[in-house]
Amino acid sequence: MLTTRWYGAMLMKQFFNTTVRQTVRNSSTIFGLSSGFGKCGVAVIRVSGSASRAIIDKKTRLKSFPEPRRAVLTKIFHGQTNAMIDRGLLLWFPGPQSFTGEDTIEFHVHGGTAIVSAMYDSLATFPDTRIAEPGEFTKRAFYAGKMDLTEVEGLADLIHAETEAQRKQALRQANGQLSCFYNNLRSQLVQAIASIEAYIDFAEDQDVDDNVLSVAVQNIEGVIGQLKAHLNDNRRGERLRNGVRTAIVGAPNVGKSSLINLLSQRNVSIVTSIAGTTRDIVESHYDIGGYPVILGDTAGLRQGTEDVVESEGIARARTYVESADLLLLVVDASRVETVDRMDTYLREYMQTLGLDADMMSRMLIVLNKCDLLTDGTRERLSAHNNSFSFLSCQTQSGLPEFLERLKTRLVQLCGDPSVESPTISQERHRYHLKQCLACLERFRDYFHETGPSNRDLAIVTHHLRNAVRCIGKITGTVETEEILDVIFSTFCIGK
Repeated sequence: MLTTRWYGAMLMKQFFNTTVRQTVRNSSTIFGLSSGFGKCGVAVIRVSGSASRAIIDKKTRLKSFPEPRRAVLTKIFHGQTNAMIDRGLLLWFPGPQSFTGEDTIEFHVHGGTAIVSAMYDSLATFPDTRIAEPGEFTKRAFYAGKMDLTEVEGLADLIHAETEAQRKQALRQANGQLSCFYNNLRSQLVQAIASIEAYIDFAEDQDVDDNVLSVAVQNIEGVIGQLKAHLNDNRRGERLRNGVRTAIVGAPNVGKSSLINLLSQRNVSIVTSIAGTTRDIVESHYDIGGYPVILGDTAGLRQGTEDVVESEGIARARTYVESADLLLLVVDASRVETVDRMDTYLREYMQTLGLDADMMSRMLIVLNKCDLLTDGTRERLSAHNNSFSFLSCQTQSGLPEFLERLKTRLVQLCGDPSVESPTISQERHRYHLKQCLACLERFRDYFHETGPSNRDLAIVTHHLRNAVRCIGKITGTVETEEILDVIFSTFCIGK
């Protein structure tokens, strides 16, 4: 029967992939430095593979084999010369209750370069033992079924996280919350396929009620709704992972370079009284309220310049603005002293700079040089419109309020990973989810547009199988070597 053949083929493929790859890849014992490189107080050297027991016997003088997952202080010797290398901690993790699913050792030794080098030299003397490739420990954990690809990618993001919000998002993904969502979708689709194929195989014998088919199609509609909601996230997770690209824009000499210097607390951009000093995009990375921000100082926007270099800088600034997630529009406060209607002034100001009014949704307005405003003017502007951030880059007046408003906007752009459902953090995930959604919509459209007497469910169900495969490409149930090599190569040697 079709159902039996399909699931039999899937099981055989899974068995082949798991058994053959583990046999080929895990035949050797690997070792690597799991702590940071360079001189440090303690270096952690991890060993994984079948030779782990022999390594413990040869490199220590323990009277009894160490208990699992319990640190033992011992002298550590060279495996070949028997010379003492160091005195440190040994931890034994027998498989399959280990990170890689194999017998694993951790040596905690002093972090001197000579000690680590001697440990490497000693471990390399054991038969079929070699230094690990980047990410190979995690790859073995993946092949052993300890984690799926989304958890692997979450672990990589956790290692590279630079801000608190990035850490929270990566931790949730590494702990399997995103994996649970995708596996739940996959389970619903597999159940729908089973129901539909059972209807195909047994409907004529009246063993399966017609209601089974309608329930399966209804469940697929539910999966389509979940996928659309998941994809309609405004790319919050990807922004948080990669950083919010923010362009500082405005007319020449309004304080754009002073703003980026103030935020970085160093001289990132040149600041002079000469208009048009900034010619190229000057980028710098920041942690603002736990969110990663990529600030770009751009050339001052103005019309009619005859300087060829400045014209090129303005063209690059406009290109950068188009791709930015957030715009910081800097306005010179000294030029609004006599302005009656600030909204009219801003609209004309943006037109002068050549900025589209639609950009307002991506814009935060910074009224710089507010120390030049009189108290009356500031009160009048505040009463008229509370959307400005009053700031003086010279005196740093208004900086806390500006940062708080900026953080609020960053939360809107990236979400709060500690309370929201896991979001898409990789373009790879988004691509396969869109492919999955397209497959499901093709099935749904066929089902609704074709009458019961004309439906060939045995053929059209392949759209559902393709949808299952698309999700499998995200979690690693179905994978290609090229995808795996790219993912695992982002790890360091000892991970």
